[in-house]
Amino acid sequence: MTDLETRAAGRAGALRGAAPALLGYAAVRALGLLALALWSASRDKSAYTLLTARWDSLWYTRVAELGYGYEVRLPNGDVHSNLAFFPLLPWLERLGAAVTPLSYADAGFVVSLLASLAAAWGIFAVADHVYGRRAGVCAVLLWAVLPVGIVQSMAYSESLFTALAAWSLYAVLTGRWVTAGALAALAGLTRPVGLAVTAALWAAAVAAYLRDRFGDGTPERAPGEGARRVLGVLLAPLGAAGYVLWVGHRTGGGPLGYLDVQAGWRNGFDGGLAFARFVAGRLTSFPSALAGVALIAGVALLLWLYAVCVRQRQPLPLLVYAGVVTVLALCASSYFGSKPRLLMPAFPLLLPLATALARLRTSRSALVVAGAALVSAGYGAFWLNGSGPP
Repeated sequence: MTDLETRAAGRAGALRGAAPALLGYAAVRALGLLALALWSASRDKSAYTLLTARWDSLWYTRVAELGYGYEVRLPNGDVHSNLAFFPLLPWLERLGAAVTPLSYADAGFVVSLLASLAAAWGIFAVADHVYGRRAGVCAVLLWAVLPVGIVQSMAYSESLFTALAAWSLYAVLTGRWVTAGALAALAGLTRPVGLAVTAALWAAAVAAYLRDRFGDGTPERAPGEGARRVLGVLLAPLGAAGYVLWVGHRTGGGPLGYLDVQAGWRNGFDGGLAFARFVAGRLTSFPSALAGVALIAGVALLLWLYAVCVRQRQPLPLLVYAGVVTVLALCASSYFGSKPRLLMPAFPLLLPLATALARLRTSRSALVVAGAALVSAGYGAFWLNGSGPP
């Protein structure tokens, strides 16, 4: 058998191993789309329009169609520029529209569907590598039944980013440094939180270097691994750095010009102060106090899950990645309603729940997932027909 045939057989075997997770994921997402279609029809709305032509999806398709430079000036003086949106998804939308009869919005929907499956497979690969196949299946299903899981089927960039992040992390865990760096660079072209993938790779590279430098003296790395590790480290930040520097040059704002663009959206990083004020504001009256208490409970749950991840000794790159995603999501100064979807790529936080679910009998775990899938489908249909993801 040739090397090419061996690799093909290996990929086929990996796909067979992931098949239960992918089939389960597809079933959950199909349920969510069905619930959305029925709910939207009852309100005389188009489910497809909700998925492809509202909020951020409109901005992405405008970038794909018209390029950068479009902006909206609001009465209060704020400037919403499409330079705030990273380019990989619009590039793929433009490519899809160029090689198929699809519109830019249609192409964005197809990209998100395919990327969500790639993300599910990547999450399975990471969880399977760390905790075993059963935990891998459970991790994917838990990611699918997140309350805002419907975003995974929207023409948004969350699914694409999660796919690139998950496979980059898997490449780090398995010592494929150049692949990890290339995928991290693409993640950095997808969303600003690509910083989390780069940070995870760098942390793993530093830890590997320290093991080599101060270990027991036994050489464990393969020939050339040090050079590949350095190359991966250098590749990782190129996507995000390249786009941010290009925006700074285009706007005349220098290296930090992208922050000015974000400021036009009243978005930035304030350490969570604005979010804390937002939550406190909900506590001043009833029934909004219930929402405030729910937000506090949600943040406490996230912190508890991260603490469990640390206690379970998750691999360092997973801890760094999940930590950075969580901090950036919670400490952004605006668009508080979007925080649940901003947290969606932080899939390592689900691994403690996945390992617990994997320990149950199959019938019980299936019942838990089925119940959660029904709740997620109903909530996603309600949410997207209401306020939805800003």
